[in-house]
Amino acid sequence: MWKNKNVWIILTGEFIAGLGLWLGIIGNLEFMQEKVPSDFLKSLLLATGLLAGIAVGPYAGKITDQMSKKSVMLGSGFLRAVSVIFMLIAIATGSVWWMIVFFVLIQISAAFYFPALQAAIPLVAADKDLLQLNGVHMNVSTLSRIIGTAAAGILISFLPLSTLYIGSLIAYMALFALTWFLDFDEDKANNREVKNAREKTSFKDVFPIIKGLPIVYMTLIITLIPLLFLGGFNLMVINISELQDSSAIKGWIYTAEGVSFMLGAFFIKQLNSKISSYKILFGSAILIGLSEFMLFFADLPVITIAAFLVFGFSVGCFFPTAATIFQTKVPKDFHGRFFSFRNMLDRIGFQIVLIITGSLLDLIGLQLMCVLFGVISIIMTTVFYIKHTQTQRVIKQEK
Repeated sequence: MWKNKNVWIILTGEFIAGLGLWLGIIGNLEFMQEKVPSDFLKSLLLATGLLAGIAVGPYAGKITDQMSKKSVMLGSGFLRAVSVIFMLIAIATGSVWWMIVFFVLIQISAAFYFPALQAAIPLVAADKDLLQLNGVHMNVSTLSRIIGTAAAGILISFLPLSTLYIGSLIAYMALFALTWFLDFDEDKANNREVKNAREKTSFKDVFPIIKGLPIVYMTLIITLIPLLFLGGFNLMVINISELQDSSAIKGWIYTAEGVSFMLGAFFIKQLNSKISSYKILFGSAILIGLSEFMLFFADLPVITIAAFLVFGFSVGCFFPTAATIFQTKVPKDFHGRFFSFRNMLDRIGFQIVLIITGSLLDLIGLQLMCVLFGVISIIMTTVFYIKHTQTQRVIKQEK
């Protein structure tokens, strides 16, 4: 796997893109903190971009299965770079409306890029290497987040806000250039019947596939639990910063969660050899609920950092396991549509949680909201575990 240049291009591209992404995210938080006083309004602004991504999701999935994955990644990468220009205009004019244009374009770009990337990963690595590659890929993403947020925190203290977005633009242009060097077999058939079959593919064709694979269906459902935390992650970080009256805590939170995520993703291959994938998913979901309960004490820096350490390790185990299940169990001909559907599901979940988080932060505050989310996470995990256990018993009896 490590001798494959495509693997190194994907990992290097992920690191560079991650730097650009997190420079932009910290810039977004700073801009909204200055221009938008209400948490609920912040959530609505963020949701506009997510809604645009959801709207183009079915088309993105169909295009990804019909076209070259590399071509889709190049097109979406170009749009991502262009979107940053609108954020620079927003800063220059002080207008929130230009920021909304930025949110919409960058989310449309993501709606195409991430399904294509997830569909490309199984094409550059053997099935036996996928869990390791997914773990390393997510670790690289997390490392770029740690460095990106740290760099943004330093730059924003003595340079104009636009500097962050110029850095983001440079990173996205570098990613676009790197993508040109990808070279993998996409089974391009010249057969007219195959071409016609691809042109007649429908986004809806993926639903019978999901329904016919119980392991994929259940994994899709349980991935909604981490979204309960992740959907309002940035809003919670802002509120913790205000609650503790500390700007520095933002950097500590992102760093703690990122380092812990990397540890989880690093150890996941060893855990997977001893524990079943489902036990890892359910165990991680319980720990996510525990981390939410811990944020009842979000006014205490030590417990806050501990909560994000627990959360980071949990999702570090959770997401590589879920990604490997999807990549190995779903037929490759449906990868574009499946990962686009999963992306849409994530975005809908993010959007709902984002708006709920903004509302609850205004109504009951951070600490009570986190207790509520913890209760919901534990209950959902318990229900899913019981249903999974019952299903396995039925399957054994039928055998």
